[in-house]
Amino acid sequence: MSWSGWGLAFNFLIFPGFLFSAVVGLVLTWVDRIVSARVQYRRGPPVFQPFADLFKLLLKQTIVPDGASKTVFLLAPMLGLAAMCLTSGLLFYVNFNPQGSFVGDLIVLVYLLGLAPLALVIGASASRNPLSAVGASREMMLYFGYELPFLLALLVPIIKSGGAIRLGELIVAQQAGGPFLYSISGVIAALIVLFTTQAKLGYVPFDMAEAEQEIMSGVFAEYSGASLAVFKLTKAMMLFLLPLFMITVFWGGFGDWWAILKFLLIVVLVVLMKNTNPRFRIDQALRFFWFILGVFGIVAVVLAFVRL
Repeated sequence: MSWSGWGLAFNFLIFPGFLFSAVVGLVLTWVDRIVSARVQYRRGPPVFQPFADLFKLLLKQTIVPDGASKTVFLLAPMLGLAAMCLTSGLLFYVNFNPQGSFVGDLIVLVYLLGLAPLALVIGASASRNPLSAVGASREMMLYFGYELPFLLALLVPIIKSGGAIRLGELIVAQQAGGPFLYSISGVIAALIVLFTTQAKLGYVPFDMAEAEQEIMSGVFAEYSGASLAVFKLTKAMMLFLLPLFMITVFWGGFGDWWAILKFLLIVVLVVLMKNTNPRFRIDQALRFFWFILGVFGIVAVVLAFVRL
C-alpha cells in the first residue's frame, strides 16, 4: 500500500473516520441519557456507560432467528456503519480542504445518510419476525415521509450558492457572503433539516419503528450481540455526524472553533425535542412531513429564488 493509501486508511478508520466518530458519538449518547434522566428527576448513568453497554453487547452471542436470511441479516448492520464511516471522512475532508471537493459530493452524502435507515429496513425484513416487519414497514414509510422535505431544504443552499452541488463550493460561498442560515429561506430550510435529523435518528417523536411499548423494539427485535452493537454504534455516529452536516450546509462549515458551539446548540435542540414530545403515529408523521414541512420546503425554495 502506498503512502497515500495509508493516509486514506487512517482518515477513514482512525480520524475522522470510524474510531473518532464512534467515540464522540458514544459520548453524545451519554449526554442524551444524562439530560433525559435529569428531565425525569433521575441521576442518570456515568460517562462510561455507553462504552460498557457496547462492549457488553460485543461479548454476547449473536443469534440468527430460524428462517432468516443469515447473510442479509448479518450484513445489514455493517452497511449502515460503513456509510457513516464514509460520511465522517467526507465531511471532515471537505471542511478542512474545500478545494478537494468533487462534483456531486452533496448528492453522495444524501445517499450515504439514507443507507443507515435502509439498513434497518433490510435487516428487520430479513429476520422474518412479524414485529420486526411492522417496524421495517414503519421505517420505510417514515423514510419516504421525511426525504421529500429534506431534499427541498437542501435545494435552498444550492440555489443561494448559484447552483453548486459541491460541498466545498457551498462552504466557500458562505465564507464569502455569510452563512445561508442568516436568511429567511435559510432558517426555514435549517429547521426542516433539524426535524428530519430527528427522524433519521429514530428519536421521539419519530421513534415509531422502534416503539418498545408497542412492537417490542420493532426493527431491533431479533438483533443481539455484536450485530445489535453495530446498529447502536451506527446511531451514535449519526448523532455526531448529522449536526456536522447541518453546520456544513447551512452554517458556514466547521473549520473554526466557533463550530463547537454551533454543534452543541444543535445537539441540545435534538435532545430537548426528544424529551418534550410524545410519539407520533406513522400517519401523523407522514402528514407532518408531507403537508407541513413539505409546504414550508416549497416556500423556502421560492424565497431562495427571490434572494430572501
